[in-house]
Amino acid sequence: MNLELTNLHVLITGGSKGIGLACARGFLAEGARVTLIARSIETLLAAQASLTAMLINAGIADTTLRVNVIAADLRDAADAERAVEAVERDFGPVDVLVNSAGAAKRTPAAELTAASWHDAMQAKFFTYIHVINPLIKKMGERGRGAVVNVIGSGGKVAAVTHLAGGSANAALMLASAGFAAAYAGKGVRVNAVNPGLTMTERLHEGMQAEARHLGISMEEALTRAKATRPLGRIAEASEIADAVVYLASSRASYITGAVVAMDGAVTPMVV
Repeated sequence: MNLELTNLHVLITGGSKGIGLACARGFLAEGARVTLIARSIETLLAAQASLTAMLINAGIADTTLRVNVIAADLRDAADAERAVEAVERDFGPVDVLVNSAGAAKRTPAAELTAASWHDAMQAKFFTYIHVINPLIKKMGERGRGAVVNVIGSGGKVAAVTHLAGGSANAALMLASAGFAAAYAGKGVRVNAVNPGLTMTERLHEGMQAEARHLGISMEEALTRAKATRPLGRIAEASEIADAVVYLASSRASYITGAVVAMDGAVTPMVV
C-alpha cells in the first residue's frame, strides 16, 4: 500500500530514541523527510547518524536534508515555539507532527508529592501542547496537516504507580479530541495512539516502580507483566510506529479525533 508520504516533512518530538525513533524509521522508509526534536543534542546526533546509515544501506545515495535535528526543552513554551519557527524556516513547512516527547516518571502513590504532579504535567502534557499549539495554527492556515499524539494507556485505566502520569495522559486525550474537532474544517486531522508496555528504555524505569510497589525484583515484575498480556508478549516500538505512520498518511484521510488502544487487549473496553 502506497501511503503517499514521499517528500512530506514530518516533525517528531522525542525522536532521538524509543517510539519516536521507531516512527522516524517508519516515515523514512515511506520516503518522507524527518526532523527530530529532543533535549539532548548528543542523542539527537546519534539518532541522525543511525537513520542516515539506514538510508544509505537502503541504497539511497542523497541523504541531504532527509534527517534533521534540533535541540529544545519542550517543557518551556518559549523554547518550543522557537524550535517550531526554526524547523519551518530551515527545513520547510511541517506536514505531519508526531508527539512522542517526554514521559512522566512512574511513582508509587505513597511516594507522590505536589512536585510529582507538577512534574508529570510538565513532562508529558505540556511538552506536547507547547508544540501543538503554535504548529497546528500554521497547519490550519495552510489548509492541511496531520497530528498524531503518542500518549499511553495509563490515561484510560488508573494505575497506582502511574497516577500523575496517567492524569497527564487523560488530559492529552481530551486535548487531542478537542483539537480534532476545532481543526477538522481547516484540513487538519488529529489522532492519538495509546501504547501499553513497549520495549523501550522507559520500560526499565516503569518496571522499577512496579517492583518497589509490589516488593519484588524488577525481573519478576517484568515476567508478571508479560504473563498478563493476552498476546503473550510486550509490544515492540516498531509496532506502535506502524500505526502512527498509517494515521499520519492520506490512507487515513477520514480518521480524526480517534484514540487507538494499543495495549494488546490487556484492558478490553468499548470506547
